[in-house]
Amino acid sequence: MARSFSLADCEVIGFDLDHTLCRYNLVETARLIYESFAQYMVTQKGYDKELLNVSPESWDFCCKGLVLDMEDGNFLKLAEDGTVLRASHGTKHMSSEDILETYGRKEWRHFKTMSGMVSRSAKYYAYDNYFDLPGALLCARIVDILNQRSPRQKYDFWKDVIAAIQYNYKTSAFKENCGTYFPEVKRNPEKYIQCCPELVKKWLRRLKDSGKILLLITSSHSDYCRLLCEHILGNDFAELFDIVITNALKPGFFSQTPNQRPFRTLENDEEQEAILSLDKPGWYSQGNATQLYELLKKMTGKLEPKIVYFGDSMHSDIFSANHYSNWETVLILEELREDQAMVRTKMESEPLEKKGKYERHHPKPLHSVSKQWGSFFVDTISGAEDKKEILVNTWSCKCVKTYSTITIPSIEAIADLPLNYRFTRFSSDSCITAGYYPKPPRSLLSSGEQVPTK
Repeated sequence: MARSFSLADCEVIGFDLDHTLCRYNLVETARLIYESFAQYMVTQKGYDKELLNVSPESWDFCCKGLVLDMEDGNFLKLAEDGTVLRASHGTKHMSSEDILETYGRKEWRHFKTMSGMVSRSAKYYAYDNYFDLPGALLCARIVDILNQRSPRQKYDFWKDVIAAIQYNYKTSAFKENCGTYFPEVKRNPEKYIQCCPELVKKWLRRLKDSGKILLLITSSHSDYCRLLCEHILGNDFAELFDIVITNALKPGFFSQTPNQRPFRTLENDEEQEAILSLDKPGWYSQGNATQLYELLKKMTGKLEPKIVYFGDSMHSDIFSANHYSNWETVLILEELREDQAMVRTKMESEPLEKKGKYERHHPKPLHSVSKQWGSFFVDTISGAEDKKEILVNTWSCKCVKTYSTITIPSIEAIADLPLNYRFTRFSSDSCITAGYYPKPPRSLLSSGEQVPTK
């Protein structure tokens, strides 16, 4: 495999929408998502009203890469070999002694299943995107509250969490003004959604003008997709994309067959009957990568068109597009931006005299480093005899290198580059920092990894 990657070599360029093309105001969105779940749990499932009150400091708990061990109520941060680096019971930090007693120094019991990216499990849940993270805080606080009533060995609240998700995000919720999330975003989109930078809009037009086929593949339903795209790109957004696929239900879009997941046409944002084949560009719902690829072969006139897909979820976007469809993948990882201190937050950039006296109580953005969980990329373990700490890579860090072609903090980071710019890609024979652009995480560099020379 070539050591470099260029968009110029790709005939087709696809994008996820949420947290990829559309970036959110993470603090406000996290509050809203948490509230949408908590309201349901309290009013419909009878959970303690204490769930509704969240202190600003609580948001430090949220960290991508955590895994909930459902039965035990424990949250885990895993090393690349599957051992437990850090853990909490609910929100309560577990000491090294607690971890050793509970999990030992061996591979976590569900690691083999999880490392195969099994899409659903009744035993654990992996948190890998910003829509998920408020749910992690909610689940941890549920464990805390249940323990206050009566300490227990096993927990069965997950079915209620699933019910809350289904209620707030079902495909009809936007149209019906159902739940907490969609009605609030519709009322106040500018509070939650960032407009797409002009630089990125020009970049998309440049891709289109250069003859690239542009795809938008999102698991959001068509009505919510339309709201987001009109807000971030303008009312003429559809002109940018040759094919728009909504309610794609990733990762199933990549992993399931045409019979399991046929395409459907849309009429007034309502799904119509399934269609047997995908014959022309347009706006569709559900579907599968197999039939899409057949259409792309016709559109490009190539037997094996080269496709790259941009997304933010390791499980739904990056692993699935890479593993099932052999597409090139670009992971959007805002933690990379935070690690490099590339972009200052609004509060950091304000003059001192304008900062509020309650600044220290401002909730942390979800992409910033958690004090409780540490770096997304690395962590330390104690040595066996001399007690020296050893720096190890996390399971999340290993996934980045294994399944993404390159990883960037945002599309904006590459939008001013020439289309034929050659990135150094991740590969099995390259160092772990190779595919990060514009710079590798500082935490990885401090672990002794070297940046390859081109």
